[in-house]
Amino acid sequence: MKKNRLGNSELMVGEIGLGCMSLGTELKPAVELIHEALDLGVNLLDTADLYDAGRNEEIVGQAIKGRRDQVILATKVGNRRIPGKEGWSWDPSKAYIKQAVHESLKRLQTDYIDLYQLHGGTLDDPIAETIEAFEELKKEGLIRYYGISSIRPNVIREYVEKSSIVSVMNQYSVVDRRAEEEVLPLLEQKEISIIARGPVASGVLAASGTAKADKGYLDYTPEQLHHIRQGLAGLVTDDRSMAQTAIRYALAQPAVAAVVPGASSRTQLLHNIAAASSAPLTPAEIQAIREQSPANRYTQHR
Repeated sequence: MKKNRLGNSELMVGEIGLGCMSLGTELKPAVELIHEALDLGVNLLDTADLYDAGRNEEIVGQAIKGRRDQVILATKVGNRRIPGKEGWSWDPSKAYIKQAVHESLKRLQTDYIDLYQLHGGTLDDPIAETIEAFEELKKEGLIRYYGISSIRPNVIREYVEKSSIVSVMNQYSVVDRRAEEEVLPLLEQKEISIIARGPVASGVLAASGTAKADKGYLDYTPEQLHHIRQGLAGLVTDDRSMAQTAIRYALAQPAVAAVVPGASSRTQLLHNIAAASSAPLTPAEIQAIREQSPANRYTQHR
C-alpha cells in the first residue's frame, strides 16, 4: 500500500487507514478485523476515548499487543464523562488533557501515542492552554505528534497559526466538499495533512447505498443524492467499485494523506482496503464528479 508522510512529521501512513469506531464492542471479531487490516498493509488505526466509553481503545490495545511497531496509533481527547452527569462534557483544558492521556495509554496498553488529536474545538476554548498541554506531552514522550479533528475553518486556522499540528481529521467526500473551499488549500500551503473521514458518506456512496440515499445526507435531497450516485456509477471500472471511486476522490486531493473508512465486517474491510490498489481518478473523472456534485459551503464557524 502506498504510504504518505503525515504533514511534516516522521509518520508514514498507509493511504487507507481503519476508522475503528464501527468495530463494535465484542473483542474477538473486532481484534480479528484489526489483525486482517494490519496483515493487508493498513498501519493507521484511528480510535478515540469517546468511542464506546473507552471500550474501543481497549479493543485496539488488545489487537496491537505484539504488533505495536507495525501501527501508527491515533486517538482523540476532549470529551469528558462527569460522574452523575448524563452524556459527555467538552473539556479542552490542559489539566484534563494531561489526565486523559494516561487513561488512554492504559486502555491502549502502550507507553506512547503516535498521533493525539483534539476531538473537536471552538473559538471559546482556552486554545493556548490546550496547545501547551499537547506540547508538554510531546516533550514528555507520551505522544509523538498531535493534530485536531474538526470541520470548523475558524478553529483550524487558529491551530494552523499557533500550534505545531501535523494533521487535521476532517469529514470529506464527494457529498461533503466543504473542506475544498478553505481548509484544503490552507493545509496544503502549510504542509499539514488531512486525514479524511467519511469518504463513503456512511454508505450513501456505496453500491448498496440506495436506501441510505433515500433518507438524505447533510443538505442534499434524496433526488440529488441519486443523481450523484448515477454519476459515480458511470465511473465504475472493472477494478474500481462505486465506494472505491468515492475513496479515490478523497485521496486525489494533495493535502489528503490518508482516508479512514470504518468497517464493521470483513467484507467492508476488504473492499475498503482494495481501493488502495484500484486505479486513481483521472483529472477528467475528478472534473466529472465535481460537475455532478455541487460544492457545498460552510455556513457556520467561518
